Amino acid sequence: MTVFVKRRYYRGYVEGPQAENFQTEADCEDYVSGRQEEKMGKIILTGDRPTGKLHVGHYVGSLRRRVELQNSGEFDKIYIMIADAQALTDNADNPEKVRQNILEVALDYLSCGLDPEKSTIFIQSQIPELCELSFYYMNLVTVSRLQRNPTVKSEIQMRNFEASIPVGFFTYDQPGSRYHCIQGNDRSGWRGSDADDRADTGDRPQIQYGLWRGTCAAKIMLPENDSCRRLPGIDGKAKMSKSLGNCIYLSEEPDEIKKKVMSMYTDPDHIKITDPGKIEGNTVFTYLDAFCQPEHFERYLPDYANLDELKAHYQRGGLGDVKVKKFLNNVLQETLEPIRNRRKELEKDIPAIYEMLKKGSEEAEKVAAQTLADVKAAMKINYFDDLDLIRSQAERYGK
Repeated sequence: MTVFVKRRYYRGYVEGPQAENFQTEADCEDYVSGRQEEKMGKIILTGDRPTGKLHVGHYVGSLRRRVELQNSGEFDKIYIMIADAQALTDNADNPEKVRQNILEVALDYLSCGLDPEKSTIFIQSQIPELCELSFYYMNLVTVSRLQRNPTVKSEIQMRNFEASIPVGFFTYDQPGSRYHCIQGNDRSGWRGSDADDRADTGDRPQIQYGLWRGTCAAKIMLPENDSCRRLPGIDGKAKMSKSLGNCIYLSEEPDEIKKKVMSMYTDPDHIKITDPGKIEGNTVFTYLDAFCQPEHFERYLPDYANLDELKAHYQRGGLGDVKVKKFLNNVLQETLEPIRNRRKELEKDIPAIYEMLKKGSEEAEKVAAQTLADVKAAMKINYFDDLDLIRSQAERYGK
């Protein structure tokens, strides 16, 4: 039996004989997910734009969890995409920037613990099937849906595109094309906090793809810690961004890490040590929420049992920003030192990194080619392979 899923992220239903068995959207989701996992296995697809070295926001927002999931043994396949084609949508005038940073991202991946024996790391532009699938999906997503995408809208403002929006930038985020290209009709997509932003634009392609191939289901996996979903910049701005220069990079040297931590934005009204301090919007405490573990207090700040005690002291007054920043510096130094050291070892054999990327791209391309063939067959545009079509037309014209 084929169940066609028509699903929005906040309301959903199933058409077919099974429809009456589902009392809630959760029932529908569980059924479809279970059916897909039984058929295709559990798959992760995620990635990053190669526009610079990766920073601690990438780490707590996704990289750390990717490594945990990779090593959990729960997933049949894991694909990590270096999204160079996507990066070119707003860097078309500087392709060398993208070209140089593919290596930087690959080094950061491996330094954090991603293992090419367990995860397929590939370069987006080396999968030509993505372009063809995107072409088909453009017929399924309306301009108005793309305009409603909050992430696209905010990035248009940040890059000052205004009305002069590159077509590639406007359309790159059609979820169906890049996700389904890698593995047909099942995906467990690991994304950061902007995952829900893409839900609306992804709905129609998923509906249509379900009608083409059967069912399609996705699980968006977000960090449980809210502070990790979008780590602010050290200047307190909402988003850590390479272009804004408010990042702490994973490969940063110790002195530079300390310098950036000590310059972090805190509570502007916390002028004297005796003043009560605010936790909300205080970048230092946001970073501690994301990185601090109970054992860090025993090593670096034994006067406190945990982060809650530290916060309470700061809020009632009597605790200075410098002391808190020094503690955060120790926590970050401990976290980033092994990553930095692994990266320095990997940098000694750059050709091996490129060979790994080539192998991963070839593996991903094989899967994408099969998926594209399936899609074209479902769309009935596989004319030369459709022997029934040729035979029926030959019979019709042979009369």
